[in-house]
Amino acid sequence: MGEVPRERFVPERERRRAYTDGALPIGYEQTISQPWIVAAICQALALEGAESALEIGTGGGYSAAVLARLAREVLTVERVAPLAEQAQETLGELGVSNVEVVEGDGSAGMPGRGPFEAIAVHATAPGPPRGLLEQLALGGRLVAPISGERADMLTLFHRAPEGASDPDAVASTVIAPARFVPLIGTEGFP
Repeated sequence: MGEVPRERFVPERERRRAYTDGALPIGYEQTISQPWIVAAICQALALEGAESALEIGTGGGYSAAVLARLAREVLTVERVAPLAEQAQETLGELGVSNVEVVEGDGSAGMPGRGPFEAIAVHATAPGPPRGLLEQLALGGRLVAPISGERADMLTLFHRAPEGASDPDAVASTVIAPARFVPLIGTEGFP
């Protein structure tokens, strides 16, 4: 995270606060996640460098840039077209070449593009995202906030490894309570 200039991923009026541990507005009723959230997601994904990662909720592109340092390739999906365009531009300016930005509904993932060893979701889902779990490789990890009554629960879902008696089994572990914007789309909120 120290190698990625966070201030490049926020509007100019927010740059003085780029390194505070809080979410910041990036326009279009969206936010950049606070640094500890990005760190917690990356730590839970346990990337070793050879993985293909899927990110849902590109926002300004900061988390994609961090994931790009940890994975072989990153496919990131953003539903707000101007944010997707801005993220692509900023990533290009910074020379991040292993990230593909796609504009669209990422709530169901990217059917036909997986499986992915790691999936990071930056918007709260109403429940475990079934379509994303289906695109998770054997032994893969998905981190997503799940909507709760008092808080969203940042949760790690770990799919059974190859050779397991039930390859479709998924274990889950709550990482921490947090607050996220809602996941909008076919497998999210209306």
